[in-house]
Amino acid sequence: MVHRRKRTKITSPGLTELPHLPLDVPGLIHDYRHYFTYSLGQNKYCYSVNYFYKALAMTVRDRLMDRWRRTRYSYIESHCKRGYYLSLEFLMGRTLGNAMLNLGITDAAGQAMQQLGINLEELADSEIDAGLGNGGLGRLAACFLDSCATLQLPVMGYGIRYEYGMFRQRIVDGHQIEEPDHWLRDGNPWEQERPEFIQRVRFGGRTEHYRSDTGEQRVRWVDSRDVLAVPYDIPIPGYRNGTVNTLRLWKAAATDAFDLGEFNAGGYAESVATKNEAENITMVLYPNDASENGKVLRLRQQYFLASASLQDVIDRWVMVRKGDFSEFAANNCFQLNDTHPSCAVPELMRILMDDQCMGWDQAWEITCRTMAYTNHTLLPEALEKWPLPLFGQLLPRILEIILEINARFMSEVSSRWPGDNERMRRMSIIEEGAVPQIRMAYLAIVGSFSVNGVAALHSQLLIQGLFRDFYELWPHKFNNKTNGVTPRRWIAHCNPGLSSLVSETIGTGWISDLQLISRIAGRADEPAFRERWHDIKQANKERLSLLVEKICGVTFNPEGLFDVQVKRIHEYKRQLLNILHVIHLYDRIKRGDTAGWTNRCVLIGGKAAPGYAMAKLIIKLINNVAAVVNADPAVGDRLKVAFLPNYSVTAMEIICPGTDLSEQLSTAGKEASGTGNMKFMMNGAITIGTLDGANIEIREEVGEDNFFMFGLTSEQVEELRGNYDPCAIISRDDELQKVMSLLRCGHFNLFETGLFDPIINAVCSPHDPWMVAADFRSFVDAQKRVAAAYQDREGWTRMSILNTACSGKFSTDRTISDYNEEIWHLKPMPVEGGE
Repeated sequence: MVHRRKRTKITSPGLTELPHLPLDVPGLIHDYRHYFTYSLGQNKYCYSVNYFYKALAMTVRDRLMDRWRRTRYSYIESHCKRGYYLSLEFLMGRTLGNAMLNLGITDAAGQAMQQLGINLEELADSEIDAGLGNGGLGRLAACFLDSCATLQLPVMGYGIRYEYGMFRQRIVDGHQIEEPDHWLRDGNPWEQERPEFIQRVRFGGRTEHYRSDTGEQRVRWVDSRDVLAVPYDIPIPGYRNGTVNTLRLWKAAATDAFDLGEFNAGGYAESVATKNEAENITMVLYPNDASENGKVLRLRQQYFLASASLQDVIDRWVMVRKGDFSEFAANNCFQLNDTHPSCAVPELMRILMDDQCMGWDQAWEITCRTMAYTNHTLLPEALEKWPLPLFGQLLPRILEIILEINARFMSEVSSRWPGDNERMRRMSIIEEGAVPQIRMAYLAIVGSFSVNGVAALHSQLLIQGLFRDFYELWPHKFNNKTNGVTPRRWIAHCNPGLSSLVSETIGTGWISDLQLISRIAGRADEPAFRERWHDIKQANKERLSLLVEKICGVTFNPEGLFDVQVKRIHEYKRQLLNILHVIHLYDRIKRGDTAGWTNRCVLIGGKAAPGYAMAKLIIKLINNVAAVVNADPAVGDRLKVAFLPNYSVTAMEIICPGTDLSEQLSTAGKEASGTGNMKFMMNGAITIGTLDGANIEIREEVGEDNFFMFGLTSEQVEELRGNYDPCAIISRDDELQKVMSLLRCGHFNLFETGLFDPIINAVCSPHDPWMVAADFRSFVDAQKRVAAAYQDREGWTRMSILNTACSGKFSTDRTISDYNEEIWHLKPMPVEGGE
């Protein structure tokens, strides 16, 4: 039986501080040999790159461990206010390169490996991306943690240690095929198991109401089926400042590892059933929730994260403050990354009332002063809801608390708007219906003191639309925090050529203060600087073309325009509009309309959710079109198309430095922010996009002359709904007619009759919420401007320089500073002896 270990404090005068481990070449070589020989048991006959990689990872990890310990001391001994970032996703990518960069030992490590006859790049390439997220939400969380450490803010991340990450994507006959992503199969040298901090999480059972010894009404959760949450800590280093923060990931384990009685009775399967059920919680990232079993598992994951994390924080507080919660709200803040951790609101209430014996009012005051909620979507269908019966069966105590929260909230709404039953119905956390649903976003809003969107337009649309009622009740809660990305990974690490040029020109300060990169703007008019910039871009394009040829078997000529759209496959992101433009270009070539042509290489990548049939069909269309275009000798180098399978953080590190044109095509009013648009901009790509999400702010920063805008605005989209007639639009546009004719006649699916009929019907439907046909003409015209601009090499390079120069706003250092100044109110904590 696994028990939670009792925490005891041991002091020893013999446990003195050790000096920092050396960061020079001899020190790295010494420790590398030690780990390779003694920890990994290898010798000169070893041929496995995995052992070479692990030895270097352990060598670098030791340098992080030293600073990690000192950072913990600094936070504990200062009694500083702490922040906690709760997210179901952390898309970390590879760790080795980022750790070496932030420690400042990339060059030393390269020299050390060279002296040992080892290729550092080969070791770095052998690392598997950590499979802890599936898109922008998780990558944003990873960038946030990097910036918190770089700004020396005491922020701890909490997530789930998924055994299998987002599926590996293969393309077979143009179709997406999902395969398991067992990213932990060779272990993870960057994590540290912390069994002394195991937590117990309850599921099922029932509640029991009773009176305490002092006569107070209390509730206990009994007959539950408990699961253990085992923490694994990952170090998050700041940029060359001695701070190493923590990402704590929870792994599920059974409370009883084995039922010997059942096994002896011959019931082997039964004896391990409970163990398997527990461990399934953290087995796979985001299960498909189309089935009842999928819904149960996903809800279990969300509560598991919230409960384990909050218990961990409360335990630490109780141990240090001896149960005194009078200053808890002033010293702790929980940031909920989207609706997934919304269970944290009632769970904190449960802990404070049931475990710490507080009354409702005291517990609610603490909860409302410590919870902050970030919304990441404008799609109503993406706001999570849980069937009330399912919720009650799985989390009976939590449901009781939610119902009480809602009852008190409805009283407040009724007091504010007497007799407005329709408003009460709209705002209730419980959505009435044949099967009542719990609106998790509403729960987060009611229980939080701050609610923020992630781009200026997104935040505005939230208070005008989805959350208008709540804004009218609590306008002070709502604010905007435009997203960003970390310049350490997304320029300094992934684009060393550009990084070196910028540092040579303006110094290295921009790496930790991206606003300084604006100083290169003045060099955009210098021919020599433009020439060097262009040469770096061409080298990055050659590197990207090698990746495309290796993975896709398609040859991209680096002299052509590299036109890229990589992101999650979803109808609102409109990869379909992109491929319709490709068909249009193909049609022009076949008709001989090639005067003044600009050669173009189109790269599309991204994963479709396993149950999202239309998104998977769009992937099939992209691949079929690519097969026709690439095989046609009449097309040649004028147009190449490739779909890159299994898009990942590591792939993006090669893609964004080599991109000329960044495709950001979402239907206006649908994309909350986007972060890929920022990565491309930082690396000198020019954006073609709608006025949606952070595109608006990118255009404001770089200027309309350095941004290719097209499409309806969000207001025009809404005005068009109800009288949208795509068939009329198609009939008036000869070029769109030709594109649709090629689709209808089956030119791209000659032996798969009717395959793309759902796509054709969607484009032609007056109920198409994405309005693909409506934006086609504007998109094609904007692409013509792109093609003309690219032929002016000096002008295009100037635009590229200015995009990088104007990207300072989109650093997560700025985003996190905004969160801290307006929401968290943490004090930066320099680490004593950190560097």
